[in-house]
Amino acid sequence: MIESTTAPGAQRTTLLRGGEVHSPADPFATAMVVQRGHIAWVGSEGAADAFADGVDEIVDLEGALVTPAFTDAHVHTTATGLALTGLDLSGARTLADALVLVREHSAAHPADRVLLGHGWDAARWPERRHPSRAELDDASGGRPLYLTRIDVHSAVVTTALLDLVPGVTDLTGYRPDEPLTAAAHHAVRAAAHDAVSPAQRAAAQRAALDQAASLGIGTVHECAGPDISDEDDFTALLASAATHSGPRVVGYWAEHITDAKGAQGIKELGAVGAAGDLFVDGSLGSHTACLHSSYADAAHTGLAQLDVAAVAAHVAACTEAGLQAGFHAIGDAALTTVTEGVRAAAERLGHDRVRAARHRVEHAEMLTPETIAAFAEFGLTASVQPAFDAAWGGEEGMYVERLGVERARTLNPFAALLRAGVPLALGSDSPVTPLDPWGTVRAAAFHRTPEHRISVRAAFTAHTRGGWRAAGRDDAGTLVPGAAADYALWRTGELVVQAPDDRVARWSTDPRSGTPGLPDLTPGGELPVCLRTVVSGETVFNRPNE
Repeated sequence: MIESTTAPGAQRTTLLRGGEVHSPADPFATAMVVQRGHIAWVGSEGAADAFADGVDEIVDLEGALVTPAFTDAHVHTTATGLALTGLDLSGARTLADALVLVREHSAAHPADRVLLGHGWDAARWPERRHPSRAELDDASGGRPLYLTRIDVHSAVVTTALLDLVPGVTDLTGYRPDEPLTAAAHHAVRAAAHDAVSPAQRAAAQRAALDQAASLGIGTVHECAGPDISDEDDFTALLASAATHSGPRVVGYWAEHITDAKGAQGIKELGAVGAAGDLFVDGSLGSHTACLHSSYADAAHTGLAQLDVAAVAAHVAACTEAGLQAGFHAIGDAALTTVTEGVRAAAERLGHDRVRAARHRVEHAEMLTPETIAAFAEFGLTASVQPAFDAAWGGEEGMYVERLGVERARTLNPFAALLRAGVPLALGSDSPVTPLDPWGTVRAAAFHRTPEHRISVRAAFTAHTRGGWRAAGRDDAGTLVPGAAADYALWRTGELVVQAPDDRVARWSTDPRSGTPGLPDLTPGGELPVCLRTVVSGETVFNRPNE
C-alpha cells in the first residue's frame, strides 16, 4: 500500500521516495520532489533525506514505478464516454450477438429519443456481413438507432432514424441497406447526436476523462470538428476540463479555413489548431480511405474529400494565424495530397515558417518513402495509433483483406518515420480502439510487421513527451526539474530495456549506458497497473484500497 501524509491542494510540496523514478535527469533515481505543480528535484534515496523535514507530504512508493503521465494524442471524448456508458458492440463475437445486445439495450432505455451504439466490425464476425436495416428495425422495436462501425467512418441505422433526416437518400454515401458513409453518414450522425441531452453529454465526458485518469493518462487531445460533433459539445468539454479535477484537454477543431476570419473563429472556440480529423479521406475498414490503386476487395479507390489546393489554402491560413493545421489521412493517395498541399503552402510562405508551425497528420497509415521524406522536410508530426496494427494487421487481418499482402505490410511504418526524423505522437483514436497507453506502447514495440517495430523506450517517449511536442510544447512530458508535475505511479514487475535490435538492448542494460528501464511489455504478459495519476501536482486518480 502506498502511504502518504497529505496537505490539501496542488500547491503543497511532496516528496516521493522508495521507488523507481523514470527520469532522464538521473537514470538511477528513486525519489522526486514536487512543488507548486512542477518537478523540483529528482535524485537518489540518500539525497532525499535532506528534503524530508521541509515538505508537506511524503509518499512512500514501496517500490512503485513513477513515470510521466501519458498523453493520448487522438481522442473523441464524448463518443468514448457514450461507448463506456451506452451500447458497446466491440465485444460482440457474431452478428447474432450484436442483435441481442441491441435488443437488450433498447429494452433497458425506453426513454432515450435515439439509441446510440458503437463498435461493430463485420470483418470479425463469422457471418461476414453488417446488420441489415430490417434486422435493426426489429431488434430496436422500430426506434431510431445509430450504430457506428468500429472505425467511426460508417454507420448502420434504422428506418426511424432515416425518417428524422429529410433528403438523406439524396446525399453522397447513401446506399439502400448498406452502411452510410460520407455526407449521408454526417447527416444521420448530427441527427443522432442532437438527441443527446446536455446532462447525458456531461456524464459521458466525465466518464471518459475518469477512465483516462485511471489509466495514467494526464492529457488528451480532443479531435473534434463540425463533421464529428458540434461546437457546444466541444466548448462544454473544454469548460468542464478546466473546472473539474482530471486530465487536461487540448482541443483541436477540424474545420477547413482559408483566411484570417476563419482562423479567428477557431481561436474563439478555444482550439489550439484547425486540426485533428479534417478529413482528406476516410478509413480502410469502410473502404473510404483514398488509394492510388483499387482496393483488393472492391473495384474502386475510396473517397477523396480534400484536394491539394484545399490543403494548401488551409495550411497557409493556419500558418499565417499562428495555428496548427492538421488532417486525417490514411490512404496513400490522401497522404500524397497532404504532402503536396503542404509543399505548395511552403513555397508560398517559406519552408521555415511552415516547419515552425508544427502541423500534424492523424493516422498516416499508408506512407511511402516519398511521403515520409516530405513529413521530415516540413516538420509534420505523425499522430499515429499503434493499436490499429494490433487490431487489423498481420497476415490474416483486415488490412490484408482490403489491400492484399504486399500493400498491407507497408502500413504504419513507425521505425521508418523515426529514422527519417519525423516526430511521433501516439494515441488511441478512442473509441475506435480503447484508451490503453501501455497496450499502445506494446503494439508499437511488437508491431505485426517486424521491420516497423520501435523500441519500448521510443514508443514510451512518443506517448508521453511526443504528445506535448505535438501540441507545441517542449518543456513537459518528462520528469525533470521545471517540468509540469504530470506523473503516474505503477505497480509492475522488473524493469527492462526492450528494443528490436538485440545489440541495442544488451548495451542499454549495461549500467554504463545510463538507460532507465521500463516495464516488460512482451505480449502475453501483464501490463502495469496504475496506482495514482497526478496532473499539475493534483491527484486526479487513486486506485481504491492501494
